Amino acid sequence: MIIVGGFFELDPAERDAFLASRVDAMHTSRAEKGNLEYTIAADPIEPGRAVLFERWESQADLDAHLDRLRSSPRQEGPRPTAAEVWLFEVTGERRLS
Repeated sequence: MIIVGGFFELDPAERDAFLASRVDAMHTSRAEKGNLEYTIAADPIEPGRAVLFERWESQADLDAHLDRLRSSPRQEGPRPTAAEVWLFEVTGERRLS
């Protein structure tokens, strides 16, 4: 499993518009082969921050997603002033009880 996590820094006045502009992309990404989770959400503490969380069954599935993004037109809406995104390769998982 692959986990992608990160954040976007935004003008606080534009955060809600940024999130709204990503809803269609979230629906599309969630429907892709191998996607287990794809969420961009408001940080509940920082008004100028949105958080990204993705889970993919495999690197190949994530690669196909990234290829689609690279070949798609740029999304409308506010642009982040900064962003950081990390990829985590998971070697095992279990439910937290």
